[in-house]
Amino acid sequence: MATRRVLVTGGSRGIGRAIAMRLALDGWDVAIHYVNDEAEARHTESDMGPRASGRYQADLNLAESAKELIDKALRDGPLNAVVNNAGVYMPMSYVKSGEAEFEATFRRTFSVNFESPMRIMRYAAQHFDVNGGGKILNVASRVGFKGEGGAALYAASKGALINLTRSLAVELAPRNIQLFGIAPGWVETAMAREGMETKLESILKDIPLGRMAKPEDCASVAAFLLSDGAAYLSGNVIDINGASYFH
Repeated sequence: MATRRVLVTGGSRGIGRAIAMRLALDGWDVAIHYVNDEAEARHTESDMGPRASGRYQADLNLAESAKELIDKALRDGPLNAVVNNAGVYMPMSYVKSGEAEFEATFRRTFSVNFESPMRIMRYAAQHFDVNGGGKILNVASRVGFKGEGGAALYAASKGALINLTRSLAVELAPRNIQLFGIAPGWVETAMAREGMETKLESILKDIPLGRMAKPEDCASVAAFLLSDGAAYLSGNVIDINGASYFH
């Protein structure tokens, strides 16, 4: 099998790191993006060993960063897949927040969770279009389907990402470009830790499987979607929530 190369945004920690590590184990050459913590990114690179294929810093809150990130990755070699995992979760009262807080939360949430992935998908698809095809996997969230009080803007950004994934799957299928998503519920990651510490008992009551997902649970599904076993799928957004929500 020819070597395949993938770029994972937010690939140095949490779900992104788990996906990067699993894909490296499956034989992918894996490039990772990080925002601030270069030491953490280097650690992930070291753990991937010879399958590590690039480490790129970018602030995805900035519109121009998406193209710069793809350009940097492509200078080190072609890509066969992209995983849009980087995201922010900024809970906020929709009514009681001040104007400055509301606007800042809105701008950062949509910039990182929707606008940058949208641009990354566009630049990656342009590359795939002249190189025989490729795959894009977007990490969404259960709340993109379910909604969540106190985090309406986060839920809206993930809902937008889900529907963009589905629409582009239809549009790009004739070009041999497949798009997928995963929609995790509660996951044992640093981003969710505060909520887990204060709500653990009530969270587990709502999960029939009796535990939160591990990042590796998400990585297993991602690895399948990016594998040859999913060759006849596109536009699928897979729930990973322990039977806690159906739609």
